[in-house]
Amino acid sequence: MQVRGWRKAIFFYSSIDIAYYVDYRRHMEMKAAVAALGALAQESRLRVFRLLIQHGEAGLAAGRIASAVGVPHNTLSTHLAILQNAGLVTSRRESRSIIYRIHFDGMRGLMAYLLQDCCRAEHASIEPLLASLAPDCCQPNQPGDAS
Repeated sequence: MQVRGWRKAIFFYSSIDIAYYVDYRRHMEMKAAVAALGALAQESRLRVFRLLIQHGEAGLAAGRIASAVGVPHNTLSTHLAILQNAGLVTSRRESRSIIYRIHFDGMRGLMAYLLQDCCRAEHASIEPLLASLAPDCCQPNQPGDAS
């Protein structure tokens, strides 16, 4: 069977084992990290994020966030939506208020993504930084470890 033009390209690409050539999981991790870092790359959103970290699981009502950060309510709702879409903030309704809090799994996922290759660092100049940021991250191999 002779295949020509665009049909030839479709035939070729459909015969490739895409899972072998493209690591979708890694690509999605990178897209999520870029979205989270992009959400934090704005002064007001970063202040909101840091404020919500201080309030932990209890969270904070949107009105109190606006007052603490000094951002108008309509602008704040946009910032909170961006943080929420990036997976860094969650919300819940309590009567007439919306309570926002840090999505700790999203934050942990971002930190894990940023530090996942730390144990592969080969330069001695990086070791003090890694020890201060994640002291338990890269444990030396014990005698008899296979890795």
